[in-house]
Amino acid sequence: MLVLRLLLVLSALIIVLSGGMYLLTRKHTYLRFAWNVLRFIALLVLVFGVLFLLERYVLVGWGILL
Repeated sequence: MLVLRLLLVLSALIIVLSGGMYLLTRKHTYLRFAWNVLRFIALLVLVFGVLFLLERYVLVGWGILL
């Protein structure tokens, strides 16, 4: 979980810095980059959430049956 938190903090920093660079330069490349980082992080959090639910309910339930 520590790695996930570190990744979330770093991605938030990247998004804020990209937004700041857009405000300074008015290049849409920075906004596009921030949007891509946001989509990637959302997908990664969704995958980790599904894996957490899988571990929490399915595998623990399977252990009870055995």
